[in-house]
Amino acid sequence: MKTVNGQEVIQVFESWSPKKLACMDNDPIGLAIGTLNKPVNKVLVTLDVNEAVANEAIEKGCELIIAHHPPIFRRLANIRTDQPAGRLYEKLIKHDIAVYAAHTNLDVAEGGVNDLLADALQLKNRSILEETYAENLLKLAVFIPTANAEALREALAKAGAGRIGDYEACSYTTTGEGRFRALAGANPFVGSVGELHVEEEVKVEVVFPESIKSRVLKAMLTSHPYEEPAYDVIRLEQQTNVMGLGRVGYLTQEMTLQQFAEFVKQQLDVPAVRIVGDLQSTVSKVALVGGDGNKYIYAAKRAGADVFLTGDMYFHTAQDAQAIDLQIVDPGHHVEKVMIAGVAKKMAELCENKKYLVEFVQSTIHTEPFLFV
Repeated sequence: MKTVNGQEVIQVFESWSPKKLACMDNDPIGLAIGTLNKPVNKVLVTLDVNEAVANEAIEKGCELIIAHHPPIFRRLANIRTDQPAGRLYEKLIKHDIAVYAAHTNLDVAEGGVNDLLADALQLKNRSILEETYAENLLKLAVFIPTANAEALREALAKAGAGRIGDYEACSYTTTGEGRFRALAGANPFVGSVGELHVEEEVKVEVVFPESIKSRVLKAMLTSHPYEEPAYDVIRLEQQTNVMGLGRVGYLTQEMTLQQFAEFVKQQLDVPAVRIVGDLQSTVSKVALVGGDGNKYIYAAKRAGADVFLTGDMYFHTAQDAQAIDLQIVDPGHHVEKVMIAGVAKKMAELCENKKYLVEFVQSTIHTEPFLFV
């Protein structure tokens, strides 16, 4: 096993939940406090960062905190250590504890907050509620001697090109003739300087997401025998890696709205929920958004959901939902605590695969500010 620093831990995290998935303007994600340029043996995973969580990190010997809610959400005018926020930042800095925040990018990521909520509710046949991210597909067409084509195809597949749905190493090959004349100073793989050469070649075509363009081109250039390969990169209309906020899925069995509310309380470990709708109506299709999902009531309605589960429902938004006959179950914002166990488990698995010697500790501090009486 390899000892690691904070940079390596976060590189693993961002391979799963990259910053580019964030879907809120100026979302304050990333490193918020401290430095990642230091050894990290223990990481505390938490929903929120308050003074009790900071004390927990100190007591447990954690050098890094991964949180869902950013500890610095609004631009700071000052850092006063005689005020609660300033006192928190001071404590974290004095104890050399870095804080990294993954907010809406963790909401969107596959296996992130919204998937963890859907897992808890055992939703099946899931889809995205609202698309927020997609990549353009590119197509590479490269010309290469026939004898070298298979090695090129293997290199491109290894770099991630040619992945279409549940298939990999997809490519298309056409046969033809390549003609060229090497000029003085060239070092041709085939043919001679000053002579027109005709070579039996194939054109290999593969598609790939734009985000891996540099990796695919590097693989192509490294595996190609020619000094100066001939190739095209074409932007396609199709998109890939479509991701988004919220999930829509079906319950394992129909239930009344009242039964669903009780099911939510049990599965998400909350003492109470707020409800909009007819308690005796039947629900099967569920839309959900972790945290504050007020602006997604119409998306939930368009998705055909019987009920929309989200937190922080505003009074007038609840009236709007009632007007469009959309039922609401509001378990509060704090249900996003499902990310604590989910992130700790996922990161432990990813780091174990890389043989990284780092432990992920689940915070036990209850950060729900509300009491229910």
